[in-house]
Amino acid sequence: MLTATLYPGAIAATLFVLNFFIWGQQSSGAIPFGTMVVLLLMWFGVSVPLVFAGAFFGFKAKLKDPPCRTNEIPRQVPEQAWYMVGAFNVLMGGILPFGAIFIELFFIMTSVWLQRFYYVFGFLALVLLILIITCAEISIVLCYFQLCNEDYNWWWRAFLTSGSSGLYLFGYSIMYFHSQLEIDGFVPTLMYFTYMAVFSTLFFLVTGTIGFYSCQKFVWAIYAAIKVD
Repeated sequence: MLTATLYPGAIAATLFVLNFFIWGQQSSGAIPFGTMVVLLLMWFGVSVPLVFAGAFFGFKAKLKDPPCRTNEIPRQVPEQAWYMVGAFNVLMGGILPFGAIFIELFFIMTSVWLQRFYYVFGFLALVLLILIITCAEISIVLCYFQLCNEDYNWWWRAFLTSGSSGLYLFGYSIMYFHSQLEIDGFVPTLMYFTYMAVFSTLFFLVTGTIGFYSCQKFVWAIYAAIKVD
């Protein structure tokens, strides 16, 4: 239920509320009511059934055997150094993925908000590849340090480490708003920050997913190499 409704519901509610503000300004950029109804029908008629179908087949699928024998009683995690604390570690992990797209992000936002032409799609694909590799590498490195410090709770940390780059992306959008744009009025400003918040949330989920699956493969590989007599 959460997979089918949480993220799509939050985004749909945000955009629908924003659309009411645009209607209040009598702007031609507002989404027509009929289009909103069609989007809702597509959500509940296509997306939600597909999520439940995937959940059904996933529940029936056979789970992989653990790579090594594990202890049924969780071991106490020792006290960590200040630089290995979750919040600091997560925030440091998001710097490199954001740095990988920092320059290209400027041209993308200029194309979207200042209506400039964007035509270097080959370089954009290269930047996307660099972003994927960077998310995977930084998540694996920090996960390795975490395991070396006997902290085995790696799964949410792995997701948030690379996903925190979405926070830096939203911070950059604030700086871009004050340095590059000349937007006046409450509704245009609300539109800008709402769309950038939606994009930053999507970026957070995408990069976090890359980091999690990379760490999952890494942890599976290193523990599969352990020989237990």
